[in-house]
Amino acid sequence: MRLAFTGLALLGAVASGCGIRSTSLPVDAGAAPSRVSCVLPGDRETSDGGDGGNLPVRVYLACGSRVSPVDRRVALPDGDDSERLPVARGLLDALQTEPDSEEEAAGFKTAVPRDLKVDGAREGDPPAALRLNRPLKDLPSFALAQIVCTYAGTAAAGTDRSVILGGPASAGEDDPLRLFRCDTALRTRPEAAATAGTQQ
Repeated sequence: MRLAFTGLALLGAVASGCGIRSTSLPVDAGAAPSRVSCVLPGDRETSDGGDGGNLPVRVYLACGSRVSPVDRRVALPDGDDSERLPVARGLLDALQTEPDSEEEAAGFKTAVPRDLKVDGAREGDPPAALRLNRPLKDLPSFALAQIVCTYAGTAAAGTDRSVILGGPASAGEDDPLRLFRCDTALRTRPEAAATAGTQQ
């Protein structure tokens, strides 16, 4: 019995000698992982450039693993389908603009290339078609999701809020047109944009 007690005492002494001691003080494990909020201040004011001629629009920016809407004021024609191309160009320009300080702080960014351009339908295309100067397969998937969701519901889209996009003509052949919808899957999984859309 005495021998067993001595053995336990020795074991306790060895354990305490390992340098592991309990403490009542807080331990600094470093900063917590940062997470983007993807939420802008409710009282945020969007600038109209001072001329009062810009219209309030909703553009979609990349934030975290999705694309989310941001309210901006953009110089756009206030018209019908006949203004499809000017509207598409104005919105594309807005998507290519870097986020302002509040947007950046909330985690927003844009994946739309600065040199991307949009043109109208070619001969034989549906009237609502828009063609980019790059093949769709060469665009970052987040950029394609941003464009589709920003165009949907504006004069750049069809009457059913669908967006028909294609790339440029190459060697006498047009890049195939595809019809997109800004649905939940595209907004929450923009990487799926590469295989989304219905070929026209």
